[in-house]
Amino acid sequence: MPKPILLLTRRLPEAIEARAARDYDARLNSADAPWYRDGAEIARRAAEVGAAGILCAAGDPMGAATIAALPDSVKIVATFSVGTDHIDVASAKARGITVANTPEVLSFATAETAFTLMLMAARRAGEGERMVRAGKWDGWAPTQLMGVTLEGKRLGIAGFGRIGRELAAMARGFRMEIHYRDLRRAPPELEQGATFHDDDRDFLSSIDVLSMHMPGGEATRKWLNPERLSWMPKGALVINTGRGGSVDDAALVAALTSGHIRAAGLDVYDGEPKVFPGYLGLENVALLPHLGSATIETRDAMGRRALDNVDAVLLHGSAAPDGVG
Repeated sequence: MPKPILLLTRRLPEAIEARAARDYDARLNSADAPWYRDGAEIARRAAEVGAAGILCAAGDPMGAATIAALPDSVKIVATFSVGTDHIDVASAKARGITVANTPEVLSFATAETAFTLMLMAARRAGEGERMVRAGKWDGWAPTQLMGVTLEGKRLGIAGFGRIGRELAAMARGFRMEIHYRDLRRAPPELEQGATFHDDDRDFLSSIDVLSMHMPGGEATRKWLNPERLSWMPKGALVINTGRGGSVDDAALVAALTSGHIRAAGLDVYDGEPKVFPGYLGLENVALLPHLGSATIETRDAMGRRALDNVDAVLLHGSAAPDGVG
């Protein structure tokens, strides 16, 4: 019996590509050729080979038009990500195509990235690194690049899911006070003493550092807008490792320029890989290239999780364990 055909849109870790090639007639993109940026091309390639499954990644344009153009042979679209913003899940469901993601396995790594950005913003690490590389460091000075400590600061976590709770656990080690905003209050065993806020203004006015972990979509688009930024105390920090579209970039740049927001740390961007030009000339913003889950251990775990979902549907005829929608 021939193996099911699996189309991989991106280069994936070596062990994951090897497993895919072992169990499927895998059509790899090991060179990471940029055809994955074109939804019509993804659909064309799936139709050309008669793919039974597609293993895509964050940012691949799997919108309604792409889903509509997929051949009837496609039974599952598994994404190498937790987020499914790039997939029109409703359109896939209407066609009987399973959509599955990779939850849980990247929570700690993404929280690590958020904490890295928090430290970079608070301690002006990006500025210092650029100074040294440019040959402009003249030696230690009592008032050089003075930042702020995280000890005793009030950390506000917008979106108290797995990643937010991992960040809270790390922050407690820095003796930070934990506040959070979510649609509903978490049970005490998950709160671990954190303070819940059911109102945006009360939440934002009560914190020194905002770390954003909210889901994407229209409900949270440009959530951090001029009004909400004005509610934050002068000198606060803003960290975003959630969704780039949740930030009004022009408003954040204005707040950073005026000094109302002391510094920011960003790992995600609206329309990435494009970055809002206003950030590029600011010293008080740390910019990372979407490194949230970028550890060897995490990316391997994500790949295994994605293939477990594909296996369930294509090899075992069962429901995907991480099916969404």
